[in-house]
Amino acid sequence: MHEPCVLPNEPMPMTRTALCFLLLALSTAGLFLLDLMTGDVTLPAADVWAALTGSGGDALTAHIVRSVRLVRGVVAVLVGLSLSVSGLQMQTVFRNPLADPYLLGVSSGASLGVALFILGIPLLGLSGAPWLQSVGVAGAGWVGSAAILLGVAFISRRVKNIMGVLILGVMTGYVAGALIQVLQYLSAAEQLKLFTLWSMGSLGQVTETKLWVMLAVVTVGLVLAVASIKALNLLLLGEQYASTMGLDVRRSRSLIFLSTMLLTGTVTAFCGPIGFVGLAIPHLARVVFGNADHRVLLPACVGMGMAAMLVCDILSKAFVLPVNCIAALLGVPVIVWVIVKVGW
Repeated sequence: MHEPCVLPNEPMPMTRTALCFLLLALSTAGLFLLDLMTGDVTLPAADVWAALTGSGGDALTAHIVRSVRLVRGVVAVLVGLSLSVSGLQMQTVFRNPLADPYLLGVSSGASLGVALFILGIPLLGLSGAPWLQSVGVAGAGWVGSAAILLGVAFISRRVKNIMGVLILGVMTGYVAGALIQVLQYLSAAEQLKLFTLWSMGSLGQVTETKLWVMLAVVTVGLVLAVASIKALNLLLLGEQYASTMGLDVRRSRSLIFLSTMLLTGTVTAFCGPIGFVGLAIPHLARVVFGNADHRVLLPACVGMGMAAMLVCDILSKAFVLPVNCIAALLGVPVIVWVIVKVGW
C-alpha cells in the first residue's frame, strides 16, 4: 500500500475549528474597535487608533478613549468571557442544559450584599460611617459572593450527590430573595432606585483602579477553569465513569465551583447581575464549532462571550438601555435558534 504523497511546501487545509477561531478573533477585534468608537459622540476609527497609540489627535479625545471607553470595553470583554466559561462549567458539571453561572447562588449573595449596603445601612442609621463608605457597592457585592463561595465550597466537599449542591444553590437564592424583599419593603424610594439601577447591570461603573482588581480575580478564575478541562471532559460521561478513570470527583468539583464563583462573583459584584450570556453562549459554541471537547469549547466560549458582550455594550450605548435588557433580548432568540437547530 502506497502512502499518499504530501509536498513539503503544500499548505495544510484549514479545518472547521481553525476557521471558526480565525473568524471569531477577527470579529471580536472589529467589535472592540467599534465599541471604542461608539458613545455619546461617535468617533472615527482613525481618531480612536491615534488616541490608543498616542500618535496624534487632541487631548480630550485621547482622554475619552483611554480613560472611559477603553476601560468599559475591557470590562465588557471580562464580563463576557467570565459568564460564558462559568455557564459552560455549570452545564457540564450538572449535566443540565439549563444551568447558568448563577446556579450556585452567587448572584443572590452579591445582590444581598449590595442590598444590605444600599438599603440596610440607611435603615440602621450608619450611612455616615467612613469605613462603610470605603467598602462601596462593588465591595459589598464581593463580600456577599465570597460568603456564598465559602459556604458552597464547605458543603460540596461533604455532599456525595451533585444534586445536593444544586438544591443548596436554589435554596440560597430563595433565602436571599426573601431578605432583599424585606429590605425593599422597609426602604425609601431613593435607595430603592439605586438598588434597581444596580440590578439592571452596568458596564460603566467600573473605574480604572477597580478594573485591575477585577482583571486579577478573573485571571485566577480563568486559570482554574483551564486547569479543569480534563476533569470537565471526564464529567461529560458522568461522575461514576470519571471516578473509574481515576478522577477525584469531589476535588475536581470543588475546583470548578471555585472557578465559577470567582468569575461570576466578581462580575456580579462590579457590574450587577447580567443574565442569558452564560446560558446561551455555551450552547451556541457547541453548535457553531460542532465539538464537545472542552479543549475547543472553553476557548470558543471565551471568544464568543467577549464578542456577545461587546455587541450588548454597543447596543446599550446606542439605545441608552441597561445592558441586562439588551442581553436578554439577544439571548432568548439565540437559545430558541439553538433548540431548533439541535432539534431538542
